[in-house]
Amino acid sequence: MKMWSGRFREPLDAEFEQWQRSIVFDWRLLQQEVAASKAHASALCAAGVLTAHEAGELRAALDSIAAAHATDEGKEEVRTHPAAEDIHHFVELSLVDRVGSLGLKLHTGRSRNEQIATDLRLYVREQINAVVKGLAAWCQALLAQAESAGDAVMPSYTHLQRAEPVLVAHWLQAYVEMALRDATRLQDCAARLNYCPLGSGAVAGATLALDRTIAAHELGFTAPTPNSMDATSDRDFILEYLQSLTFVGLHLSRFAEEITLFATAEFGFVLLPEAFSTGSSAMPQKKNPDLTELLRAKVGRIHGAAETVTLQLKGLPLAYNKDMQETQEPAFAVEFVPQMLTLVARFTAALQFSFARMGEAAESGYLNAMAAATYLVHKGVPFRTAHEKIGHAVRFAIDKGVELGELSLDELRQFGEEFDRDFFAAATVEATLDCHDVLGGTARTRVRQALVEASRRVRALTQEVVHVGA
Repeated sequence: MKMWSGRFREPLDAEFEQWQRSIVFDWRLLQQEVAASKAHASALCAAGVLTAHEAGELRAALDSIAAAHATDEGKEEVRTHPAAEDIHHFVELSLVDRVGSLGLKLHTGRSRNEQIATDLRLYVREQINAVVKGLAAWCQALLAQAESAGDAVMPSYTHLQRAEPVLVAHWLQAYVEMALRDATRLQDCAARLNYCPLGSGAVAGATLALDRTIAAHELGFTAPTPNSMDATSDRDFILEYLQSLTFVGLHLSRFAEEITLFATAEFGFVLLPEAFSTGSSAMPQKKNPDLTELLRAKVGRIHGAAETVTLQLKGLPLAYNKDMQETQEPAFAVEFVPQMLTLVARFTAALQFSFARMGEAAESGYLNAMAAATYLVHKGVPFRTAHEKIGHAVRFAIDKGVELGELSLDELRQFGEEFDRDFFAAATVEATLDCHDVLGGTARTRVRQALVEASRRVRALTQEVVHVGA
């Protein structure tokens, strides 16, 4: 029997009936549906619609339903249920099987429109919690590698051309900053979605005088939603969640691209861990970076989900429309992100860096040119003039086949009388690093301070758990 069949005389077209069912994907919301239903039972009890005994019996039956379908086999039973139209219908049918007509009483004063809006908020909130934990784990792995790197040096790149020397730790901490931003975006999303639609009814609000704060507090929400029409038709939180995940995917993809490049024989900066690599069926010598290549690709799936929801919501009138059912599958389609972060954290921890090769690359190619120009600035030369003088010196050194620090003082003085013997100390890798002595720079003392501060922020992140309710 349908939950809405009283008004209809004709049965549904059999093919349409199967086509429009959402149980085939919203079975994932069973635990959230049970939690929201228990909270609604509490509100109905406070309103006098249910006795305390009835509310207790319903809550116990709901717990039994959740426990019975927590395993893979149980989840498959939900997904393939022959009669249930959606997860709400499945729980109602299961309640009736356990407690008889009392199970039908639970739907008093509520609508499936508010139920799905609540279930999805609970689901997204839990997913955000899992992703933030994954980001924290990746940050910890990056910081551990940065700590191990010490004062090891590598080239930085602009336009994929060598630019200036930086500490390896400085490069790794750049990804920590990205991941921490990603975590704050997700936490902001969680804070915005953390309002409870229960009590909103189908569109205009519940027809019973329910205390909406009861369900909201039981589920760990900040408060009830302030407008019933918005509450039942809002899916902003799904879109914002997916857009926030797109940033996670983008940053993982950038990291993956650099590791893939750095692991090539042409760079030789990184040794790929065998536990996260595969071989070639044709070429016996190959070790392929499958994990990083898959990381690069996953962002397409995440961004595609966000674009899908954008187009689904565009132009929908208030309030609930069946179109919104289609926002669920894109949200479920990115469930792989927490596992992806777990894997990349272990992968990052297992990476081995060739610090000698990286250091050699940082000491060739005139990466100290900007520091050399800064040396002239300290001698009173305007920067634009200093830039030109060092440019001429670099051209001369290229023609001679030596680095700037290998030119003689007489050779340097043909480009400016300001050059003196202290230039050679200013042109070393160490001096080139330490001349960037500003907050956020790659000077060795600054990077050590930044490592301490980043570690503090990551520790704080691991302690900030998004509340998932009762």
